[in-house]
Amino acid sequence: MKNWVFAKPARLRRLLNLWPPFLFTGIRITELSDDFRHCRVVLKNWPGTRNANGTQFGGSLFAMTDPIYSLMLMGLLGDKYFIWDKSAHIDFIRPGRGKVFFNCTISDDFLRAVRENTAGGGKYFPELHTLLTDSKGETVAEVNRTLYIRLKPAFRPPENDSCLS
Repeated sequence: MKNWVFAKPARLRRLLNLWPPFLFTGIRITELSDDFRHCRVVLKNWPGTRNANGTQFGGSLFAMTDPIYSLMLMGLLGDKYFIWDKSAHIDFIRPGRGKVFFNCTISDDFLRAVRENTAGGGKYFPELHTLLTDSKGETVAEVNRTLYIRLKPAFRPPENDSCLS
């Protein structure tokens, strides 16, 4: 099933837009590039996404960033890696009073660092800094996310069990 989902980025985008945590919270992926390198997510502004103050609910702002980097990396790196969110932190900068946007891009340098840091079979914990912006381009929130990336056991180099005598 996983290979089927990641075979076409447009398929993954459509499935995520139907996924209940996105569908019922006003979150929509509007772009996912054919090479899994760029994604744009929008949190619409409607009564179901507003808090008691009439601004965007912080949980929805946080949720719009949740699976994106991990899923893009799964599409880019294939099924040889475990890729999970390890931790995340959000700083609310200003109230979101309309639509809120999240743009995510994965660079060649980032992919190179992932491959280099996991080649020996070890765990890699890259930290990603993300901005959520409003329609004027002003920052609504900053999200710092730490990923867990590691080659699956079948793809790790053999451990050196030789004894020195």
